[in-house]
Amino acid sequence: MNRNFRFNISLDRFAYLTGRSLSSFKRDFQKLFGTTPATRLKKKQLDEAHFQLANQHIKPGHVYLEVGFEDWSHFSFVVKKQFGKTPTEVAGNQAAHR
Repeated sequence: MNRNFRFNISLDRFAYLTGRSLSSFKRDFQKLFGTTPATRLKKKQLDEAHFQLANQHIKPGHVYLEVGFEDWSHFSFVVKKQFGKTPTEVAGNQAAHR
């Protein structure tokens, strides 16, 4: 999951790749990592998005696709919810746009 978070791979596929049913995968993941696979995957995507926006100054319109989001409005919503700033504000460049 850490290497493939940028691709929209379903949890069903991750479970299949580990040789488990989806419910077994989720249960085992929770035991090992103390969180759900979906939560961990989303956190990884958001952390990478924040890094690219704040440190690499990549335009938000490029970042959301790069980290595995397919929808700009959903990306903008979850970044604002997670970090308290819009993607453009995180980037620190008011001229940056989609």
